Amino acid sequence: MPALCRDCSLVADTLPPRCTCCGGHRILQHRSLTSLTIAHIDCDAFYASIEKRDRPELAARPLIVGGGVRGVVTAACYVARMYGVHSAMPMFKALKACPDAVIIKPDFSKYSAASRQIRGLMQRLTPLVQPISIDEAVLDLAGTDTLHGAPAAAVLARFALDVERQVGVTVSIGLAANRLMAKIAAGRDKPRGFTIIDAEEAPQLLAPEPVRLLPGIGAAAARKLAAFGITRLGQLQTLSDAEAMRMLGEDGLALVRRARGTDDRRVDPSRETRSISAETTFDRDLTTIGDLEKHLWRLCEKLARRLTAADLAAAGVVLKLKTSHFTTRSRNARLSDPTVLPDRLFAQARGLLAAEATGTPFRLIGIGAQPLVPRSQADKGDLADQATPRLAAAQAAIDSLRSRFGDKAVNRGRSLR
Repeated sequence: MPALCRDCSLVADTLPPRCTCCGGHRILQHRSLTSLTIAHIDCDAFYASIEKRDRPELAARPLIVGGGVRGVVTAACYVARMYGVHSAMPMFKALKACPDAVIIKPDFSKYSAASRQIRGLMQRLTPLVQPISIDEAVLDLAGTDTLHGAPAAAVLARFALDVERQVGVTVSIGLAANRLMAKIAAGRDKPRGFTIIDAEEAPQLLAPEPVRLLPGIGAAAARKLAAFGITRLGQLQTLSDAEAMRMLGEDGLALVRRARGTDDRRVDPSRETRSISAETTFDRDLTTIGDLEKHLWRLCEKLARRLTAADLAAAGVVLKLKTSHFTTRSRNARLSDPTVLPDRLFAQARGLLAAEATGTPFRLIGIGAQPLVPRSQADKGDLADQATPRLAAAQAAIDSLRSRFGDKAVNRGRSLR
């Protein structure tokens, strides 16, 4: 059976428990090792790993990336996860489960820089790279074996080592016949995992798994399936087309195919990010527009940085508010022209906020950019709009100072009010 040493990327017809070339013991064996080309790459506890990379003294400590007693966990390292901490968990619950955890506020500019570095390493492997999020992507390496002089599995093993050496974080890899199974494979052996699943074994591997394993099946969909007595993917696999349509409607056929491990989606590098956003949860409920605007302005600055980092611009804004009773309000408006300037984002969002800030206590506020357009279309100005170029120049100067001396080097008066 074909074998791969993940420590030196040696591929052979068979290998002993320790590699004959380097002595490494991370030996991977699979019948389809040399033929599969669809890979899902997922960074391991990405935000937390970046923070531990920069603070080695925290290597063995439980670490949570997040902030505020009423906030939520943005990310948790694997040590913290052993205590039951997970992303999106309310911070007070996380601290109750793991009171000794080190709390670090997220630094998205740092995470974006590491993500771009990893993305660059991916694009050396193949032009067919489709980002899924800041810390994961899917790749199609079909036809690259001649270029690299090795099958996709060996190329990916070298890539994982390059990420560890050059970026200082680890990744887990899933290699499969399609995108769905590659994603599932990537999550089976984290951290530093490398799992291979071919088309023949996919249905058998999926059968005993809960329906929630499939991406896209959330709590509501799981409850609907449970009402029909379906809790495992194997039960979905046995449904006929007629049964699937009768029980699950138009989505039934596609759901059954996915439960069997079938996925026809192609890797599409041109697929665009749908939205970029930023939000914060308050330490106490806020009601006055003045208090809310202060947080909104800071979020607009954060959103502007994220747009710039992604080389995108906002053609519209989305305001998100969550009341003290956890009811979510979402309001949106189009901009007259695309922008990456926090002043213009704030001006548009401020009008949406004024209509909602009528005394209701809010526990969270967020701002998003949607739809997105290329940054080249933003903030051009014209003879009738000479203010925008001046705002853009001022913001460029502020960004330059912050990149040299830190985010707190320059503060706008609005944020201090």
